[in-house]
Amino acid sequence: QVQLVESGGGLVQAGGSLRLSCAASGRTFSSYGMGWFRQAPGKEREFVAAISWNAARTYYADSVKGRFTASRDNARNTVYLQMNSLKPEDTAVYICANIYGGSYSDSRNYQSWGQGTQVTVSS
Repeated sequence: QVQLVESGGGLVQAGGSLRLSCAASGRTFSSYGMGWFRQAPGKEREFVAAISWNAARTYYADSVKGRFTASRDNARNTVYLQMNSLKPEDTAVYICANIYGGSYSDSRNYQSWGQGTQVTVSS
């Protein structure tokens, strides 16, 4: 079982930046890919970004492409989400999860989920 803990959320003005972190424990971090999802009040959870086990591949939702960057440090068992040019519509709880196979954008392929960190972007 993998345990995941997110951090780095907060309140930021539109146009600002935040970097989220997700620390993993429990199984060999470099054996699985990682994804970021977000959920806004009253909305379904949506895919944001993902990164393969060795960082060779990254995937992004169209809504964040060019603004968000996923990265990972396997020595620190941590995955990051750098968020730039933030918009009010990016406001949500951001959640990380791990994946061993299948489509990275499909939440059904993920095994363990963190509790999430709140990101609020003011206009």
